[in-house]
Amino acid sequence: MSEKENVLRLENVTMQFGGVVAVNNLSLAVNRGEIVALIGPNGAGKTTAFNCITGVYQPTNGLIEFEGSPIVRAHPQGKMKKLYAGENAEKYLGERTIDPTPDKVTKLGIARTFQNIRLWKSMTVFDNVLTAKHMRTKQNVFTATFRMAKAEEKKIREETEALLEEQDLLKYKDDLAVSLPYGLQRRLEIARALATEPKLLLLDEPAAGMNPQETLELGEFIVNIKNKYDLTVFMIEHHMDLVMSFSDRIYVIDFGKLICEGLPQEVKNDQRVIDAYLGVV
Repeated sequence: MSEKENVLRLENVTMQFGGVVAVNNLSLAVNRGEIVALIGPNGAGKTTAFNCITGVYQPTNGLIEFEGSPIVRAHPQGKMKKLYAGENAEKYLGERTIDPTPDKVTKLGIARTFQNIRLWKSMTVFDNVLTAKHMRTKQNVFTATFRMAKAEEKKIREETEALLEEQDLLKYKDDLAVSLPYGLQRRLEIARALATEPKLLLLDEPAAGMNPQETLELGEFIVNIKNKYDLTVFMIEHHMDLVMSFSDRIYVIDFGKLICEGLPQEVKNDQRVIDAYLGVV
């Protein structure tokens, strides 16, 4: 496969809530093996874009491809036909709508973390990762009832333990996930995402709440897991040290619209980005 092959591609994606256009005709691409950052002011539409990719929202309009195949496709429908304030309203009218649920997107090979940590609070560290591992099992009601999947269950428990050990979390395996320090909760959330065996990892503000040293360590951690697990990483982040030091490329949006894309140094010196975002950070 080509080094520049698109793993993820968004084309004319618009997300409109009533009369508010949160994401406006967004087109971008993330290439295999890259770490790509999506930055912009609070409320710019970054998390909304992630929600469109992962099936949390059906976009109002546009196309999303994963590994060259359409996984999301939409056009204005119902009342939105009159309310629609975005562009390219008729581009996808003749094509079949595709609206996957988040679990189907995960099974395709896309995993994500959230801006606000979403661990299963009543579960241990081990069970948080084990539950994610079950997403890839072949068990069904029949095999579970007649205990025909014991070998597979043993295998995924061993894999869960190995993953926790790799992420230096094994010593906490029996602790409740929410009892961990904040930084370790972040690492556990990433470990849980890795348990689904993704090809593309979406990280929504992974350094939120971290100090400069923790942020640096997180950046190194992201590079390490990218290389170890042969991942492509697409992240939303406000810590510019992390973005500029570890991203291969950067996209910048403001009011839901793409205003700049390029290498870190190019984006850092772009006057539109300085005016809209970097100048007020």
